[in-house]
Amino acid sequence: MDLHARLQTLRKRAVQTARLCCGVPDYEVYVRHLREHHPERKVPSYAEFFRERQEARYKGGGGRCC
Repeated sequence: MDLHARLQTLRKRAVQTARLCCGVPDYEVYVRHLREHHPERKVPSYAEFFRERQEARYKGGGGRCC
């Protein structure tokens, strides 16, 4: 793996960690979960996903489907 690819991986993991620390799950992981466990559901856009996660976090509506 070259230096550029390693830096890309490091950046992606740092962003993912920061989002999780703020309570925002990873969109890619969420989409994979929906496709594997809830294929009948529509996959939301990132904006819809982010808005739903923020509402769940700040309005006390939970945040987990399973």
